[in-house]
Amino acid sequence: MDGEITEIADTDADTAGAEKSEKKSRSLAPLRMVYREAGKYPTQVLCALLALVVTAAGTLAIPAAMQLIVDRGFGETGGSDIGRWFRYLMVIVVVIALGTAARFYFVSWIGERVVADIRRTVHRNLLRMSPSFYEENSPKEISSRMTADTAIIETVVGTTVSVALRNVFLGIGGTIYLFWLLPELTIWLVVGIPGIILPIVLFARRIRSLSRDNQDRVADVGAMVTEVLGAMKVVQSFGQETRESDRFGGAVEATFDTAKRRIILRSAMTAIIILSIFGSVVLLLWRGAEGVAAGDITGGTILSFIVGAMIVAGAFGALTEVYGELLRGAGAASRLAELLEAKPAIAPPARPESLPNPPRGSLSFRNVTFRYPARPETPALKDFNLEIEPGETVAIVGPSGAGKSTIFQLVERFYDPQVGTIRLDGVPLTAADPADIRDRLALVPQDGVLFSANARDNLRYGRWDADDADIWEAARAANAHEFLEALPKGLDTYLGEGGTQLSGGQQQRVAIARALLRDAPILLLDEATSALDAESEQLVQQALEALMQDRTTLVIAHRLATVRAANRIIVLQDGEVVEQGNHAELSGAGGLYARLAKLQFAANEAA
Repeated sequence: MDGEITEIADTDADTAGAEKSEKKSRSLAPLRMVYREAGKYPTQVLCALLALVVTAAGTLAIPAAMQLIVDRGFGETGGSDIGRWFRYLMVIVVVIALGTAARFYFVSWIGERVVADIRRTVHRNLLRMSPSFYEENSPKEISSRMTADTAIIETVVGTTVSVALRNVFLGIGGTIYLFWLLPELTIWLVVGIPGIILPIVLFARRIRSLSRDNQDRVADVGAMVTEVLGAMKVVQSFGQETRESDRFGGAVEATFDTAKRRIILRSAMTAIIILSIFGSVVLLLWRGAEGVAAGDITGGTILSFIVGAMIVAGAFGALTEVYGELLRGAGAASRLAELLEAKPAIAPPARPESLPNPPRGSLSFRNVTFRYPARPETPALKDFNLEIEPGETVAIVGPSGAGKSTIFQLVERFYDPQVGTIRLDGVPLTAADPADIRDRLALVPQDGVLFSANARDNLRYGRWDADDADIWEAARAANAHEFLEALPKGLDTYLGEGGTQLSGGQQQRVAIARALLRDAPILLLDEATSALDAESEQLVQQALEALMQDRTTLVIAHRLATVRAANRIIVLQDGEVVEQGNHAELSGAGGLYARLAKLQFAANEAA
């Protein structure tokens, strides 16, 4: 019975969610975010609207000018004064040209400014997200949203909205003018307008849904390109070029199929609307020609009405195209709004507790159990307890998947444990500001992560105000100064995307120098010497040992030779502490550590 109730509740929730999503897909509501951003620049918006009104009024003045040319220029003076009316028409053309240029400038400025603001706001929010967010949301797909979707929004704000408003003004203003000019014929024109509006209502919902699907497929293509090109060496090493080409082709074809369905609907809608618009115009012309032949209407009047009717019909016809673009923009805005509205799983408390100053460097894990959100069925740490005293060097060893890196991620408060408490200098991490916590930590990751910047900026990433003297001191301590001095432009040398201008060992030494430069009270060394050759490892190990004095250091290492000098070694297996002690004690205990040490040292001797 309980299961049935739960199932019904889940079904109702799914239905409600689907109805909410469907309702959202019918409207332009997601564009409200864009309107709010544009509203921050009222001066530019006002100037754009003023220019738009001027150009629309100028366009509507053309039919009246044509009437004056025919009825007065030819009819009253026999053509002797026709130049006067053409000069009036030329003034209108000049006004339209200047107004259009001003409108283009201001709406383009607003479009670029809004997109820049949205990108900055979304990026700022993404920087607040914890790693769990990126387990569920691919960074490559997010990157596509930040580029492709914002480009659509820029088009909507910089072009589509102004075109839509212009056509609304032309349509309404032109209809009013036509009523004043020839009410009877205008009524027939107005009767045809529902034939234009009805297809919009019928087709819009499906077009918007397909537009969003199309953007999703485009994002998939962008993510796939980034992934494959970033791993090109692996692709070519394993001879997978053909497979990756086929996989990419499938993604491209899926994008094309989605776009094709949207194009078919847009084409059908356009055909129906054009038939309605121009069919109505032809009928009106027919009726007007009969009025001219009967002498009830002047030639200038019917010419003015024809031109005005074409403007009105074109305006309403263009609105259908514009509406389709607005729907695409709404789809893009909704995808960006999801990123903008995302809330970080790890956030500062309302009243964060201050960490002791000066820092001591103590860490405490008490009854900690943690499961990654993406793997809730498997605990990464189970009832984990560990007390680390200030200045102590603790090495954490164990097989892959034992939970070693999880400890580091919890210390940096990228995640919070489901059970238990972690304290830094006696303060629970959940009570402190994450920024304050990380300010007291220096990390050397397993892979030396570098940025697309010069050597100086990569080295001072941990302490941006460091001068060159401090940078070179850290580089020498990490045995990185020789290859840095040999770079073509020294510290100003661009290291390439991800530091591709350096070898793996050189990248790792830059990462070590970066951590040394941070001069934090707690060091986190995650396989810090794994990418170094034997000679460099020995030199860096000596530098690290000197740096570890009076600092708390946590060391993760598979290579047990690097942890012999630790004050204490913690052996993890399946998220639990199975042994702890120093190297001599654990080697003689005959446990997991002794077996791992025996295997590694035997392998080294054989090599």
